[in-house]
Amino acid sequence: MRVFSGIQPSGNLHLGNYLGAIVNFVELQNKNQCIYCVVDLHSITVWQDPEKLNRNIREITAGFIASGLDPKKSIIFNQSSVQEHAELSWLLNCVARVGWLNRMTQFKEKAGKNKEKMSVGLYTYPILMAADILAYKATHVPVGEDQKQHIELSRDIAQKFNIDFRDRILKITNKEEFFILPEPQITGPVTRVMSLRDGKKKMSSSELSDMTRINLLDTADQISSKIKKAKTDSASIPDKMSEIEERYELMNLVSIYSGISGRSKEDVLYDFSGKQFTHLKDSLTELLVQKICPIGNEMKKIINEKEYIGSILIDGAEKARAIAQPVLEETKKIIGLA
Repeated sequence: MRVFSGIQPSGNLHLGNYLGAIVNFVELQNKNQCIYCVVDLHSITVWQDPEKLNRNIREITAGFIASGLDPKKSIIFNQSSVQEHAELSWLLNCVARVGWLNRMTQFKEKAGKNKEKMSVGLYTYPILMAADILAYKATHVPVGEDQKQHIELSRDIAQKFNIDFRDRILKITNKEEFFILPEPQITGPVTRVMSLRDGKKKMSSSELSDMTRINLLDTADQISSKIKKAKTDSASIPDKMSEIEERYELMNLVSIYSGISGRSKEDVLYDFSGKQFTHLKDSLTELLVQKICPIGNEMKKIINEKEYIGSILIDGAEKARAIAQPVLEETKKIIGLA
């Protein structure tokens, strides 16, 4: 297996990033070749403050390291340092079809009624995501549920390229297919962590209110305050999962507890059934403080070590280019550009 995935440096690395992605990244690096990217080109599809963007790139990298990613086991780099991503993205733009992009639900959700005012990059970024993956011929891509559609698009693009250039691929590579069709891996402890203020919305760094999320840099007091004020309903806590499927805020707290503790949601619910929400919240706060605060403290140390982070990203970019450059060159030969 060759694993590829990335996280945008949009600020406020949060619990959703940790449980939905990073925990899985750390586990995968022990048995596979893993390539983890700070996808900074994706982040500029909406305007970013340049100084904050630079710090956010360091923050994501520090979060990776503090959470257990080992630069000796995994390739860690920022996307804009490897030019093959952008160049391959243009080539794949000419393979992909407008109808495919029109079906992408995430653009519709983010743009809403303002799609005419959105950047072209926000519309086409799933093709850049396909280039991120296909540049390394990744076999598996750990993602959250909301990104599954984009992996399916990557597969469609890879398959169309293989069909369109079948004869050239055979002539140049002696293989019938060039690009591997990547498989999505939706296997994190919590595949989708929701907002603390709205159980129907995904936890996000773009939400204006900081009370909607647990940031990895939050202090124990901040975590306590956010969980205490997390939205709940007035009904009691039941003992069956079937009874909380539409109680979205309770389901979210139980899911987070399960992800942090490593216990099943059923067991967590059973432990707190019939009790007041304060019992669940107090216990969850204690778990989060024990797990998240040490990561946050380590992140704070690493973020300010600019030379150390820089060396990791430079080394990672060199290793990444060693894989991506030959793939890009062969792609250009197959198309007839080289």
